[in-house]
Amino acid sequence: MHTFRDSRPTLEAVAAHAGVSRATVSRVVNGGANVRAEVREKVRQSVEELGYVPNNAARTLVTRRTGAIAVIIAEPERRVFADPFFAQQLRGISRELSDSDMQLLLILLEQQKDYERIGRYLSAGHVDGALMFSLHGDDPLPGIASRTGLPAVFGGRPGWPGAEDDPGLLYVDTDNRGGARQAVAHLQERGRSRIALINGPLDQTSALDRLYGYCDALGITVHEKDPALVAQGDFTAGGGERAMAELLRSAPDLDAVFAANDLMASGALRTLRTRGLRVPQDVAVVGYDDLEPAAWSEPALTTVRQDVEGMGRIMAELLLGRIGLKPGAAAPAPVVTPASLVVRDSS
Repeated sequence: MHTFRDSRPTLEAVAAHAGVSRATVSRVVNGGANVRAEVREKVRQSVEELGYVPNNAARTLVTRRTGAIAVIIAEPERRVFADPFFAQQLRGISRELSDSDMQLLLILLEQQKDYERIGRYLSAGHVDGALMFSLHGDDPLPGIASRTGLPAVFGGRPGWPGAEDDPGLLYVDTDNRGGARQAVAHLQERGRSRIALINGPLDQTSALDRLYGYCDALGITVHEKDPALVAQGDFTAGGGERAMAELLRSAPDLDAVFAANDLMASGALRTLRTRGLRVPQDVAVVGYDDLEPAAWSEPALTTVRQDVEGMGRIMAELLLGRIGLKPGAAAPAPVVTPASLVVRDSS
Protein backbone atom coordinates (compact mmCIF):
# COMPACT_ATOMS: atom_id res chain seq x y z
CA MET A 1 0.00 0.00 0.00
CA HIS A 2 1.32 3.44 -0.91
CA THR A 3 1.92 5.93 1.89
CA PHE A 4 3.29 9.46 1.84
CA ARG A 5 6.54 8.18 3.42
CA ASP A 6 7.38 5.63 0.67
CA SER A 7 9.91 8.01 -0.93
CA ARG A 8 11.45 11.41 -0.37
CA PRO A 9 8.46 13.80 -0.18
CA THR A 10 7.93 16.24 -3.04
CA LEU A 11 6.06 19.53 -3.28
CA GLU A 12 3.24 17.62 -4.97
CA ALA A 13 3.04 15.17 -2.04
CA VAL A 14 2.86 18.04 0.46
CA ALA A 15 0.17 19.73 -1.64
CA ALA A 16 -1.93 16.54 -1.76
CA HIS A 17 -1.51 15.96 1.97
CA ALA A 18 -2.51 19.55 2.81
CA GLY A 19 -5.28 19.71 0.21
CA VAL A 20 -3.87 22.80 -1.50
CA SER A 21 -2.19 23.58 -4.80
CA ARG A 22 1.51 23.04 -5.52
CA ALA A 23 1.88 26.83 -6.02
CA THR A 24 0.51 27.48 -2.51
CA VAL A 25 3.01 25.06 -0.98
CA SER A 26 5.81 26.72 -2.92
CA ARG A 27 4.80 30.17 -1.62
CA VAL A 28 4.73 28.94 1.99
CA VAL A 29 8.04 27.07 1.75
CA ASN A 30 9.77 30.01 0.09
CA GLY A 31 8.41 32.62 2.50
CA GLY A 32 6.03 34.20 0.01
CA ALA A 33 3.08 36.42 0.87
CA ASN A 34 -0.64 36.26 0.07
CA VAL A 35 -1.32 32.99 1.90
CA ARG A 36 -3.99 32.91 4.63
CA ALA A 37 -2.71 32.08 8.12
CA GLU A 38 -4.82 28.92 8.43
CA VAL A 39 -3.63 27.63 5.03
CA ARG A 40 -0.02 28.44 5.89
CA GLU A 41 -0.34 26.48 9.14
CA LYS A 42 -1.92 23.50 7.33
CA VAL A 43 1.00 23.42 4.87
CA ARG A 44 3.54 23.65 7.68
CA GLN A 45 1.90 20.71 9.46
CA SER A 46 2.06 18.64 6.27
CA VAL A 47 5.72 19.59 5.76
CA GLU A 48 6.48 18.44 9.29
CA GLU A 49 4.48 15.22 9.10
CA LEU A 50 5.97 14.19 5.76
CA GLY A 51 9.48 15.29 6.61
CA TYR A 52 9.68 17.43 3.47
CA VAL A 53 13.06 19.16 3.03
CA PRO A 54 13.20 21.98 0.46
CA ASN A 55 15.80 21.76 -2.28
CA ASN A 56 18.04 24.72 -1.41
CA ALA A 57 19.43 25.09 -4.92
CA ALA A 58 15.93 25.22 -6.39
CA ARG A 59 14.74 27.56 -3.66
CA THR A 60 17.64 29.93 -4.34
CA LEU A 61 16.64 30.06 -8.01
CA VAL A 62 13.05 30.91 -7.08
CA THR A 63 13.65 33.35 -4.25
CA ARG A 64 17.09 34.69 -5.30
CA ARG A 65 18.10 34.16 -1.67
CA THR A 66 20.69 31.85 -0.14
CA GLY A 67 19.29 31.70 3.39
CA ALA A 68 22.67 32.72 4.84
CA ILE A 69 24.08 35.87 6.45
CA ALA A 70 27.80 36.64 6.73
CA VAL A 71 28.95 37.88 10.14
CA ILE A 72 32.35 39.51 9.67
CA ILE A 73 34.45 40.46 12.70
CA ALA A 74 37.47 42.60 11.86
CA GLU A 75 39.65 40.91 14.48
CA PRO A 76 41.94 37.87 14.56
CA GLU A 77 40.56 34.65 16.02
CA ARG A 78 42.78 34.82 19.14
CA ARG A 79 41.03 38.08 20.09
CA VAL A 80 37.51 36.97 19.17
CA PHE A 81 37.61 33.72 21.14
CA ALA A 82 39.28 35.30 24.19
CA ASP A 83 36.78 38.15 24.60
CA PRO A 84 33.28 37.30 25.92
CA PHE A 85 31.97 40.48 24.24
CA PHE A 86 32.01 38.72 20.86
CA ALA A 87 30.32 35.58 22.20
CA GLN A 88 27.47 37.70 23.61
CA GLN A 89 27.02 39.60 20.37
CA LEU A 90 27.08 36.43 18.28
CA ARG A 91 24.48 34.87 20.58
CA GLY A 92 22.07 37.74 19.91
CA ILE A 93 22.69 37.58 16.16
CA SER A 94 22.32 33.80 16.03
CA ARG A 95 19.02 33.79 17.92
CA GLU A 96 17.46 36.41 15.68
CA LEU A 97 18.64 34.71 12.48
CA SER A 98 17.44 31.30 13.70
CA ASP A 99 13.98 32.71 14.32
CA SER A 100 13.89 33.65 10.62
CA ASP A 101 15.31 30.29 9.47
CA MET A 102 18.58 31.92 8.36
CA GLN A 103 22.09 30.53 8.74
CA LEU A 104 25.02 32.42 10.29
CA LEU A 105 28.35 32.27 8.46
CA LEU A 106 31.21 33.55 10.65
CA ILE A 107 34.21 35.21 8.95
CA LEU A 108 37.26 36.45 10.87
CA LEU A 109 40.17 38.58 9.68
CA GLU A 110 43.68 37.34 10.37
CA GLN A 111 45.71 39.34 7.87
CA GLN A 112 45.46 42.02 5.18
CA LYS A 113 45.12 39.55 2.30
CA ASP A 114 41.89 38.24 3.86
CA TYR A 115 40.07 41.34 2.62
CA GLU A 116 40.51 40.27 -1.01
CA ARG A 117 39.19 36.79 -0.23
CA ILE A 118 36.18 38.23 1.62
CA GLY A 119 35.45 40.63 -1.23
CA ARG A 120 35.40 37.77 -3.74
CA TYR A 121 33.18 35.68 -1.49
CA LEU A 122 30.62 38.43 -0.90
CA SER A 123 30.55 39.30 -4.62
CA ALA A 124 29.83 35.70 -5.59
CA GLY A 125 26.30 35.72 -4.14
CA HIS A 126 26.90 33.17 -1.37
CA VAL A 127 25.02 35.23 1.24
CA ASP A 128 21.99 37.53 1.38
CA GLY A 129 23.60 40.22 3.54
CA ALA A 130 26.42 40.98 5.95
CA LEU A 131 26.82 42.08 9.56
CA MET A 132 30.19 43.76 10.15
CA PHE A 133 31.66 44.89 13.46
CA SER A 134 34.81 45.78 15.39
CA LEU A 135 36.01 47.87 12.45
CA HIS A 136 39.22 49.90 12.74
CA GLY A 137 39.84 53.34 11.22
CA ASP A 138 40.05 53.11 7.44
CA ASP A 139 38.92 49.46 7.34
CA PRO A 140 38.18 48.32 3.74
CA LEU A 141 35.03 46.41 4.77
CA PRO A 142 32.53 49.28 4.24
CA GLY A 143 33.93 49.84 0.75
CA ILE A 144 33.71 46.13 -0.02
CA ALA A 145 30.06 46.04 1.10
CA SER A 146 29.30 49.11 -1.01
CA ARG A 147 30.96 47.70 -4.15
CA THR A 148 29.17 44.36 -3.91
CA GLY A 149 25.80 46.04 -3.38
CA LEU A 150 25.17 43.60 -0.54
CA PRO A 151 22.82 44.81 2.23
CA ALA A 152 24.92 45.44 5.35
CA VAL A 153 24.55 46.57 8.96
CA PHE A 154 27.52 47.71 11.04
CA GLY A 155 28.25 47.27 14.72
CA GLY A 156 29.50 50.53 16.21
CA ARG A 157 29.25 54.17 15.17
CA PRO A 158 30.77 54.56 11.70
CA GLY A 159 34.01 56.53 11.71
CA TRP A 160 35.22 56.19 8.15
CA PRO A 161 35.33 59.14 5.72
CA GLY A 162 31.98 59.88 4.10
CA ALA A 163 29.95 57.77 6.55
CA GLU A 164 28.09 60.80 7.89
CA ASP A 165 26.92 61.65 4.36
CA ASP A 166 25.38 58.24 3.67
CA PRO A 167 21.66 58.40 4.58
CA GLY A 168 21.20 54.67 3.99
CA LEU A 169 23.92 53.57 6.40
CA LEU A 170 22.67 51.28 9.16
CA TYR A 171 24.50 50.68 12.43
CA VAL A 172 23.86 49.68 16.04
CA ASP A 173 25.88 51.11 18.92
CA THR A 174 25.62 51.95 22.61
CA ASP A 175 25.95 55.41 24.16
CA ASN A 176 29.70 55.06 24.72
CA ARG A 177 30.25 58.72 25.55
CA GLY A 178 27.37 58.86 28.01
CA GLY A 179 28.44 55.60 29.63
CA ALA A 180 31.98 56.87 30.18
CA ARG A 181 30.60 60.08 31.70
CA GLN A 182 28.58 58.00 34.16
CA ALA A 183 31.65 55.96 35.15
CA VAL A 184 33.85 58.98 35.88
CA ALA A 185 31.04 60.93 37.58
CA HIS A 186 30.51 57.95 39.90
CA LEU A 187 34.20 57.99 40.87
CA GLN A 188 34.00 61.74 41.50
CA GLU A 189 30.96 61.23 43.72
CA ARG A 190 33.02 58.74 45.74
CA GLY A 191 35.56 61.50 46.40
CA ARG A 192 38.20 60.44 43.88
CA SER A 193 40.21 63.28 42.35
CA ARG A 194 43.11 61.65 40.45
CA ILE A 195 41.12 59.55 37.99
CA ALA A 196 43.08 57.72 35.29
CA LEU A 197 41.85 56.20 32.03
CA ILE A 198 42.89 52.97 30.37
CA ASN A 199 41.51 53.31 26.86
CA GLY A 200 41.15 51.05 23.83
CA PRO A 201 42.58 51.59 20.33
CA LEU A 202 41.72 55.10 19.12
CA ASP A 203 41.10 53.86 15.58
CA GLN A 204 37.80 52.46 16.93
CA THR A 205 34.93 54.86 17.56
CA SER A 206 33.93 53.12 20.80
CA ALA A 207 37.31 53.96 22.36
CA LEU A 208 37.25 57.48 20.97
CA ASP A 209 33.76 58.13 22.35
CA ARG A 210 34.74 56.76 25.78
CA LEU A 211 37.75 59.11 25.82
CA TYR A 212 35.44 62.05 25.09
CA GLY A 213 33.06 60.92 27.86
CA TYR A 214 35.97 60.72 30.34
CA CYS A 215 36.97 64.28 29.45
CA ASP A 216 33.36 65.50 29.60
CA ALA A 217 33.03 64.33 33.21
CA LEU A 218 36.31 66.01 34.16
CA GLY A 219 35.17 69.25 32.50
CA ILE A 220 38.09 69.38 30.08
CA THR A 221 38.67 69.01 26.35
CA VAL A 222 40.52 66.04 24.93
CA HIS A 223 43.55 68.28 24.34
CA GLU A 224 43.56 69.30 28.03
CA LYS A 225 43.76 65.78 29.44
CA ASP A 226 46.71 64.95 31.68
CA PRO A 227 48.91 62.54 29.67
CA ALA A 228 50.20 61.02 32.91
CA LEU A 229 46.65 59.85 33.67
CA VAL A 230 45.83 58.31 30.29
CA ALA A 231 47.29 54.98 29.13
CA GLN A 232 46.60 53.15 25.91
CA GLY A 233 45.33 49.58 26.06
CA ASP A 234 44.05 47.18 23.42
CA PHE A 235 40.77 45.89 24.93
CA THR A 236 42.58 42.78 26.28
CA ALA A 237 43.37 41.73 29.87
CA GLY A 238 47.10 41.78 29.14
CA GLY A 239 46.79 45.27 27.70
CA GLY A 240 45.00 46.44 30.86
CA GLU A 241 47.70 44.88 33.02
CA ARG A 242 50.47 46.71 31.14
CA ALA A 243 48.58 50.01 31.00
CA MET A 244 47.94 49.93 34.77
CA ALA A 245 51.65 49.41 35.43
CA GLU A 246 52.41 52.37 33.15
CA LEU A 247 49.92 54.57 35.03
CA LEU A 248 51.43 53.68 38.41
CA ARG A 249 54.80 54.82 37.09
CA SER A 250 53.54 58.05 35.54
CA ALA A 251 50.96 58.96 38.25
CA PRO A 252 51.73 57.09 41.49
CA ASP A 253 49.24 59.32 43.37
CA LEU A 254 46.21 58.21 41.29
CA ASP A 255 43.23 57.09 43.34
CA ALA A 256 40.89 55.71 40.66
CA VAL A 257 40.94 54.24 37.17
CA PHE A 258 38.26 53.91 34.52
CA ALA A 259 39.07 51.06 32.12
CA ALA A 260 37.24 51.23 28.80
CA ASN A 261 36.24 47.57 28.92
CA ASP A 262 35.95 44.82 31.53
CA LEU A 263 38.87 42.78 30.23
CA MET A 264 41.27 45.70 30.65
CA ALA A 265 39.74 46.36 34.09
CA SER A 266 40.50 42.75 35.08
CA GLY A 267 44.10 43.25 33.97
CA ALA A 268 44.28 46.48 36.00
CA LEU A 269 42.99 44.64 39.09
CA ARG A 270 45.72 42.03 38.66
CA THR A 271 48.46 44.67 38.51
CA LEU A 272 47.09 46.52 41.54
CA ARG A 273 46.97 43.26 43.49
CA THR A 274 50.59 42.38 42.66
CA ARG A 275 51.67 45.89 43.76
CA GLY A 276 49.95 45.45 47.11
CA LEU A 277 47.33 48.16 46.45
CA ARG A 278 43.83 47.63 47.84
CA VAL A 279 40.70 48.03 45.70
CA PRO A 280 38.78 50.21 46.31
CA GLN A 281 40.48 51.59 49.44
CA ASP A 282 43.66 52.71 47.63
CA VAL A 283 42.50 52.70 44.02
CA ALA A 284 38.88 52.43 42.83
CA VAL A 285 38.27 50.66 39.51
CA VAL A 286 35.37 50.90 37.04
CA GLY A 287 35.08 48.91 33.81
CA TYR A 288 32.78 48.94 30.79
CA ASP A 289 30.53 46.19 29.28
CA ASP A 290 29.13 44.30 32.32
CA LEU A 291 29.88 40.91 30.84
CA GLU A 292 29.44 37.89 33.09
CA PRO A 293 33.06 37.75 34.41
CA ALA A 294 32.67 41.28 35.88
CA ALA A 295 30.58 39.92 38.75
CA TRP A 296 33.10 37.11 39.35
CA SER A 297 36.18 39.32 39.71
CA GLU A 298 37.74 39.98 43.11
CA PRO A 299 36.45 42.42 44.17
CA ALA A 300 33.29 42.37 42.03
CA LEU A 301 33.68 44.98 39.31
CA THR A 302 31.70 48.21 39.11
CA THR A 303 31.10 48.67 35.40
CA VAL A 304 28.97 50.30 32.72
CA ARG A 305 26.40 47.94 31.27
CA GLN A 306 25.69 47.76 27.56
CA ASP A 307 23.24 45.17 26.24
CA VAL A 308 25.71 43.35 24.00
CA GLU A 309 23.43 40.42 23.16
CA GLY A 310 20.55 42.82 22.51
CA MET A 311 22.69 44.87 20.13
CA GLY A 312 23.52 41.71 18.18
CA ARG A 313 19.83 40.89 17.94
CA ILE A 314 18.99 44.41 16.73
CA MET A 315 21.76 44.26 14.09
CA ALA A 316 20.29 41.04 12.69
CA GLU A 317 16.77 42.45 12.90
CA LEU A 318 17.74 45.56 10.92
CA LEU A 319 19.43 43.49 8.23
CA LEU A 320 16.49 41.10 7.89
CA GLY A 321 14.22 44.14 7.55
CA ARG A 322 16.45 45.61 4.85
CA ILE A 323 16.39 42.42 2.78
CA GLY A 324 12.63 42.04 3.20
CA LEU A 325 12.50 39.11 5.64
CA LYS A 326 10.74 40.95 8.48
CA PRO A 327 7.27 41.74 7.12
CA GLY A 328 5.69 44.74 8.81
CA ALA A 329 8.98 45.89 10.36
CA ALA A 330 9.56 49.62 10.68
CA ALA A 331 11.83 51.28 8.12
CA PRO A 332 15.39 50.42 9.19
CA ALA A 333 17.27 53.25 10.92
CA PRO A 334 20.47 53.42 13.03
CA VAL A 335 20.01 52.45 16.68
CA VAL A 336 21.92 53.71 19.74
CA THR A 337 21.13 51.77 22.92
CA PRO A 338 21.46 53.22 26.44
CA ALA A 339 24.34 52.54 28.84
CA SER A 340 23.88 52.29 32.60
CA LEU A 341 26.20 52.09 35.61
CA VAL A 342 26.24 48.88 37.69
CA VAL A 343 27.80 49.56 41.10
CA ARG A 344 29.66 46.72 42.82
CA ASP A 345 32.57 46.41 45.25
CA SER A 346 35.51 47.75 43.20
CA SER A 347 34.54 51.42 43.62
